[in-house]
Amino acid sequence: MADTKIKCGVLDMKKSLCALLILSILVFSAAGCGFGQPKPVQTEEFALGTIINQQVYGSNAKKAAEEVSARIKEFDALWTINQPGGDINKLNRHAGQGYVKLKPETINILMKARQIADLSGGAAFDITVAPLVKAWGIGTDHPRVISDEEVSRLLTLVNYRDVQINEATGSASLAKTGQMVDLGGIAKGYLGDLAIQIYKKNGITSAFANLGGNVVVLGGKPDGTPWKVGVQNPRSQTGDIVGVVDVIDKAVVTSGDYQRYFVKDGKRYCHIFNPKTGYPADSGLMSVTIIASSSTDADGLSKAYVLGLQKGLDLVKRYGKAEAIFITNDKKIYVTPGLKGKFHLEDVSNEYTCIQIR
Repeated sequence: MADTKIKCGVLDMKKSLCALLILSILVFSAAGCGFGQPKPVQTEEFALGTIINQQVYGSNAKKAAEEVSARIKEFDALWTINQPGGDINKLNRHAGQGYVKLKPETINILMKARQIADLSGGAAFDITVAPLVKAWGIGTDHPRVISDEEVSRLLTLVNYRDVQINEATGSASLAKTGQMVDLGGIAKGYLGDLAIQIYKKNGITSAFANLGGNVVVLGGKPDGTPWKVGVQNPRSQTGDIVGVVDVIDKAVVTSGDYQRYFVKDGKRYCHIFNPKTGYPADSGLMSVTIIASSSTDADGLSKAYVLGLQKGLDLVKRYGKAEAIFITNDKKIYVTPGLKGKFHLEDVSNEYTCIQIR
């Protein structure tokens, strides 16, 4: 039998980090460093499996940035699926065995995940896809296409409603043995909201944080103008952007097939799973960017990628508090009405067409 070549996307970490660095440089440079401008506290560190950047203005900027860093590291350990002693690891190990006591923040994020999943009935976002994620191995050194039989078996473990939460006791359970929760599709969003809370508590009025491509901004730039956040060209190997969106007090979160994937027999398999089919999503989209006040909601809603253009737009409309940028496989960029005048096409490849939805 001839060898089958497997090409992995996210395994080339240098490309992923390069793209994040370019995004960070874009936002940093947009802040302005001219004479008379206040100097920010800038940080860069590795956490959540990615690069975390902060740019914080104000007299308490250093204290606020350090507190954000500490909290991110705390929850990274608490929610990483394979972290011994962490809440999610504990919940998964006790699947089918009743309730386990969890930290209040873990209960909160599990409840938030349930609310976001309810918007699509679990068709777009479901934190119990973890058994499928593990079996496919996308993002590891050994990704594989699993059999239809294995997909069917694992699908019986996927149902976000099986995450049972008891707020009164601060505990949760998984209904079936073998079920697993993975917060990878919402954790960075939740921590983005936490960063904003910490900035506000410390009297900060202008800041941004980039958690591996999940961007949150507090206020505008120090001069009052909007922050400018780049939207990546999904097919650029060097992190080029296709456009820029102007934001104040918003989160900007993107999900796409270029972030983690592998290619086998000419077919691209991305890390975003369709919870109803058990296969990596193949929706006619390359990426979905959500702009919303809630970073947590934006993170979950960006999985509208699974639904395709029309159903994805319907989901965003049903949520009612977000704008979106959908990029299709045929290189068309669909922009929702609330972004009119705020999204600017900057496609150096000259391959994309921007369509403003009315």
